[in-house]
Amino acid sequence: MKRFIEGQDRAQSILLPECLDDFVDEDNPVRVIDAFVGELDLASLGFESVLPQATGRPAYHPSLLLKIYIYGYLNRVQSSRRLEREAQRNMELMWLAGRLTPDFKTIANFRKDNGKAIRNVCSQFIVLCRQLNLFSQAVVAIDGSKFKAVNSQDKNLTKGKLRARLELVEANIAKYLTALDTADRQEPDVAAARIPRLQQKIASMRSRLKELRLQEVQLPNEPDQQISMTDPDSRSMATTGKGTGVVGYNMQAAVDTKNHLIVAHEVTNIGSDRAQLANMALKARSCMGKEELTVIADRGYFKGEEIHKCHQVGIDVIVPKPNTSNAKAEGRFDKADFVYIAKDDEYRCPAGQRAIYRFTREESGLQIRRYWSSACTQCAIKTKCTPSDYRRISRWEHESVLEDVQHRLDHNPEAMSIRRRTIEHVFGTLKHWMGSTHFQTRRIERVSTEMSLHILAYNLKRFISIFGIAGAIEAMQG
Repeated sequence: MKRFIEGQDRAQSILLPECLDDFVDEDNPVRVIDAFVGELDLASLGFESVLPQATGRPAYHPSLLLKIYIYGYLNRVQSSRRLEREAQRNMELMWLAGRLTPDFKTIANFRKDNGKAIRNVCSQFIVLCRQLNLFSQAVVAIDGSKFKAVNSQDKNLTKGKLRARLELVEANIAKYLTALDTADRQEPDVAAARIPRLQQKIASMRSRLKELRLQEVQLPNEPDQQISMTDPDSRSMATTGKGTGVVGYNMQAAVDTKNHLIVAHEVTNIGSDRAQLANMALKARSCMGKEELTVIADRGYFKGEEIHKCHQVGIDVIVPKPNTSNAKAEGRFDKADFVYIAKDDEYRCPAGQRAIYRFTREESGLQIRRYWSSACTQCAIKTKCTPSDYRRISRWEHESVLEDVQHRLDHNPEAMSIRRRTIEHVFGTLKHWMGSTHFQTRRIERVSTEMSLHILAYNLKRFISIFGIAGAIEAMQG
């Protein structure tokens, strides 16, 4: 008979109980959590009940509940009910919490009541990283990704969805009325079985129609002309797949290209990235404490006004320009084929002629200068240039800033590859941790708190990867 390793008899008494610390080895990440929270000034960060009350039932110290949450998000346990169970059976959490077992309501209320303070903890961790000189390159990649909210597609209404549902309900009512007429002409026993059921369905559909009519009146007054019934702050947003979308939030992040730490983030309910570049770049520079910063983003962030804002404060941007002209696709010369001569304020066309400045006008709040050449009507290659009498060229008053962006991109051909490998996996990792439901809380403020905990957990793992367990503890306590 084979021999096996045998466990301890459950009924066996232990003469000298083991120390709880013996169950958590020196290289356990839970010790980093304990060291990090132990160094925080919770009162200055805004946590409630840091000082105990003189009377009443003693409360749990905020540091205990913060440790539980950081441990939970570091180990993909975000539910307060699951954290309650883990505190009762998980040896690491027993060690971290000193064998205290707060109930799920206490755990959930801590996150709800200390949202701003928890977000400050996430920011404080970036301050620690800055003090340790982890952002020496001063280059970040910026991107956004859509995260699902606690709101299904069926509980979100847009103008198009509402019109489609009204048509469907009206069609169903007509169908049931026709079926009711048919049932009236059938045998009495068949009619008695079908008519009450059909009448109930018609009543239900009419009630639904009345509800939709009320929402149709309400819709134009709602933000973005959308109604989300479960999480009012969530929005229906298009995703990269053709014809696909998600009801949720657009999470913006700036990630350091050297150590891949998330230096700044923001949860928004704006589906487009076009107006987010300057905001995220300024946040990243402030968090990193740098005077100069280089920002890399994809073409979804290309907007002249945003790039100009970055230029004004000394932030260098590398972002490709989207091709929105049909000229190239139709076999004609694109604007890029016209060379701007700055000293003469003129363009040289592919035929060698000069397009001179004609006038300036305002378009969508921007000052646009217009150029064209008088030689267009006699040009031998006019068919390759324009179907109009003259090829008119538009130039924004700050076009030179956009040309500098293109120049930087041309001289940094690896920039887009750096952006992709820096930030794309961050969103993939976070969504993998969060599971299929992504967010568990509602309203943008609480969702921002939840995302801050995920970001803190992600950065903590990166920090441990850089320093190791012992090095991380020493860096935090140094």
